Amino acid sequence: MSENVEEVRAGVVTRYGELAKAAQAGQRVIDCEPQGLVEGCSGAGGYDDTTGLPDGALRAGLGCGNPVAVAGLQPGETVLDLGSGGGLDVLLSARRVGPTGMVYGLDATPEMIELARANAAEAGATNVEFLHGHIEDIPLPDGSVDVVISNCVINLSADKPRVLAEAFRVLKPGGRLGVSDVIVGDVSDPARHAGTERLAGCAAGALTETEYRDLLAAAGFTACTISRTHAASGRLQSAIVQAVTPDAPPGVTIRPMRQADAAQVLAIYQAGLDGGNASFEIKAPAWRMFDAAKLPRHRYVAVDAVGGQVIGWIAVSAVSDRCVYAGVVEHSVYVHPGHGGRGVGLALLNALIQSTETEGVWTIQSGIFPENTASLRLHEKAGFRVVGTRHHIGRHHDRWRDVVLVERRSTVTGR
Repeated sequence: MSENVEEVRAGVVTRYGELAKAAQAGQRVIDCEPQGLVEGCSGAGGYDDTTGLPDGALRAGLGCGNPVAVAGLQPGETVLDLGSGGGLDVLLSARRVGPTGMVYGLDATPEMIELARANAAEAGATNVEFLHGHIEDIPLPDGSVDVVISNCVINLSADKPRVLAEAFRVLKPGGRLGVSDVIVGDVSDPARHAGTERLAGCAAGALTETEYRDLLAAAGFTACTISRTHAASGRLQSAIVQAVTPDAPPGVTIRPMRQADAAQVLAIYQAGLDGGNASFEIKAPAWRMFDAAKLPRHRYVAVDAVGGQVIGWIAVSAVSDRCVYAGVVEHSVYVHPGHGGRGVGLALLNALIQSTETEGVWTIQSGIFPENTASLRLHEKAGFRVVGTRHHIGRHHDRWRDVVLVERRSTVTGR
């Protein structure tokens, strides 16, 4: 970890420790300069109903929005609040998930943990637990929570990619991210922008909307939306950030493809080619060629949760460099022959659909040998339609082969 990350961490812990002590002393605290507050939307003022919550939790409300309102929490769910502070969002979430649910609050400041535990005890909340730790290193197992929320905290981290990667790791397949945070609008004047961030209390710098989207996609999230809610200060705006992790069948996780997966991905590729009905190709390419041909943003692998091995993959290539075809891609999906029938292929296709639609892709297409009836059925389930058959389009193993062209047109983009 870089010295800058450690330095930022230490500064945040010190600052919020002082704010926690102030809240314990009966003061209402804010974590920005008074002129950094706009429209009265900071802290507990941004919530519709705080009836019955301890005054200590309300005084220590330091957020810039209300992530609980958009997280869609359901009874029985497990929730994690990153940077839980005095516990306001944890207590609100605990009400929504009910006695069969569980809410974890994670904070790096010991004084905030102490304050939050006292507030939970006063509120009589028994379905909450406060953890001491950093949001870049979440002390929970893989796939252990249904929803991750956070309120104006991710901007405080000097390692935001790590934060989002950790959030992705602890979420279950089909899990949800609902975050209130501040984002940057215009950054054409860096000096003025830096001054604005200091006013708003952004110790490590806020992200632009594009940067946020890029980091979410790199972590593996799909269906990402960023909705600006109100001005925070100057060029900063409060926003709700929402995303999901790809859904998957039991015992399987869908995540972004990594270079470390190369050997397993190519082995599955070769096994498919050896079956004779996957492609005109006979031998899987070297990783360097594979990597160069596939778009970096839309590559996923299916991983067996027990053994940890890659059991399937999906990736896309651009069909043309002409701008008119910018939203058209061609995909390949392969599943390990020993893991058929588990729903892996459909899960990979659904992850790809969510990923590409988020990026404005309007058509996914592929060519399938008509003899590959399992693939044709799979694509039909995923919403692909048959465009037509190209007869004798090429020779494969010394015989002419037909190819069925299938495509899926997006229902949300390019209409």
